[in-house]
Order: sequence, then structure tokens, then C-alpha cells
Amino acid sequence: MGAPKLTLGFDADDTLWHNETIFEAVHERYRALLGRYHDTETVDRTLFATEMRNLELYGYGVKGFTLSAVETAIALTDGKIPAAEIQQLIESGREMLAHPVELLEGVAETVAALAAEYRLLLITKGDLRDQERKLAKSGLAENFAAVEILSEKDEATYAAVLRRHAVAPEHFVMIGNSLKSDILPVLALGGAGAHIPYHLTWAAERVETAPAANGRFRQLEHIRELPAAITQWPT
Repeated sequence: MGAPKLTLGFDADDTLWHNETIFEAVHERYRALLGRYHDTETVDRTLFATEMRNLELYGYGVKGFTLSAVETAIALTDGKIPAAEIQQLIESGREMLAHPVELLEGVAETVAALAAEYRLLLITKGDLRDQERKLAKSGLAENFAAVEILSEKDEATYAAVLRRHAVAPEHFVMIGNSLKSDILPVLALGGAGAHIPYHLTWAAERVETAPAANGRFRQLEHIRELPAAITQWPT
């Protein structure tokens, strides 16, 4: 009997479909809205600090971002922001939640091809309803043997996911756009990772240095490179 076949884990946002571009478009509108009160650097810095402070309560995703944006707007205007502008922020959040799911180039065919050869897990973090909606709208759901929507992606949560699905870390490869959330925790557990950067990265996900992992890490430019890269890992 041969060695067990690899199990592949996929991140969702900005790995399979566009996400950060939607946030960035709303950020631009947010900066314009608050531009008469403060400069862009102050708006960005204060909003980010509010988001980080609220993560433990709100988690990741559009709803937490919207609440933090409202809180920041109230703080930066000393409570003077008109109700109509607060309503604009709420509407921006609603638009983000209803935004069409746009797959990255090459995702549909690559994921389908890999699903025919390997067991695929979708492992993402964020708001449960929003991630479920995006997966349902993506047309990719049938390719995944299981879906894990997590509140955080760290060593403990990955270890729990692998236990639930009876996957040994040495037989697991995680694919994603974030070194911090998708790659480093899995490498720490003894698994492998394929990093496919997105052209925008949220500040909270940025890691300056790619890991050295004794052949267990691949840096790719496009998801279409993934099938060939997977064959280079021992099973």
C-alpha cells in the first residue's frame, strides 16, 4: 500500500475570489467622506486601530468592518457626523455583503482538476453567513469534501481542523494568499504551504519575510502553477 495522498486546503477570500478590492473601494469612499474632518493618514490609522481593538468582539468580515467604520467616524468627528452619512456607511456595508462573487482567473478549472485527484478542504475565516453565501454563489462548492469557516486561523485552529478530518500534517498542503494566516501556522505544524499573493493585502495580514521550510513551502505567481507544484511534494 502506498503512502496516503495529500489533502489540499484552500483559503477563500483573495485566493479563490476577489475580496480586498471590494474593501479598498469602500475605503476610498470612506476617506472621501471623512476628508473634510481629517487627513487620509489619520483616517486610515484610526480606522485600523479600531478594527484591531474590535476583532475579539466582532471577528473578521464586512459586519465587523462596518461597525468599526461607524465607530471611527463618530470618534473622528466628535459625534458631529450627520445621521445621513452614518446611513451611507451602513449602505456601503450592505452593498459589500451583496457584492457578486468574482472568481480569480484560472480558479474554476484549476480547482476542478485538483478535486479530481485530491481531497480538497475549504478553510476560511470570517462571517459565517457571508462566507457561506460567497461559496454558494461561486460555483465551487461541489469540489470541496468539507468546509471550515473559522473565527481565526492559527496553529490551534488548523490542528483542530486536521484532527476533525483525520489528516496528518505531513500529508497536508494549505494554499492561500496570506503568509500569516494560510501558510505560517501550517508550516509550524509540519504541513506544507503554497503562497499565491494577491495584489492587495490587508495591513493585519502582512508578513515581510517568506518562510524557510525545508522544501515544504512554494511561492507561486498564479493558481495555474499549483497542479505542477503539488506533484513536487512527497506524499
